[in-house]
Amino acid sequence: MSDKRKESGKQKESQELDAAVDVDEVTVDDAVDPLEQLQQENNELKDRLLRTHAEMENLRKRSERQVADAHKFGIEKFASALLDVADNMERALEVEAGNEEALREGVQLTLNSWHDLMKRFHVERIDAVGQQFDPNWHEALTQMPSDEPEGTVVAQHVAGYSLHGRLIRPAKVLVSSGPQK
Repeated sequence: MSDKRKESGKQKESQELDAAVDVDEVTVDDAVDPLEQLQQENNELKDRLLRTHAEMENLRKRSERQVADAHKFGIEKFASALLDVADNMERALEVEAGNEEALREGVQLTLNSWHDLMKRFHVERIDAVGQQFDPNWHEALTQMPSDEPEGTVVAQHVAGYSLHGRLIRPAKVLVSSGPQK
């Protein structure tokens, strides 16, 4: 009986081996060539690279257009608000000759609307009279003797302005050189 068992075991092993070979043959036959697989992957990566490059180029062009538009139309709100000031000036000029009080009132209203407009756009007036001279904010036109201490602004020829805290025009001032000796 042991011979039968040995023979039966050999047959079983042979059948398992044949089955394994068949599986391997099927796997080898159905497998994709590694070179072909690498070429396909390479093509996919090239396609992705080209698409990414095209997207970046489109983004760059769109950004350039947006920056150009921002430069062109960046002051649109400011310019629109200035139209109210121009309208007030035109009304002031329509005042009848000889009515200086009405003209003066119109100019004052125009100036008030101008200051309101500047505040809305964070343009602040620099009034320097009575302050210590600061070359970062003031431009000295001259020095003159005064009862004020030396270096004090005694008169302002032209007001200065800042935009969001950045100087856009210094105040043009007269500075005290101290009491006359």
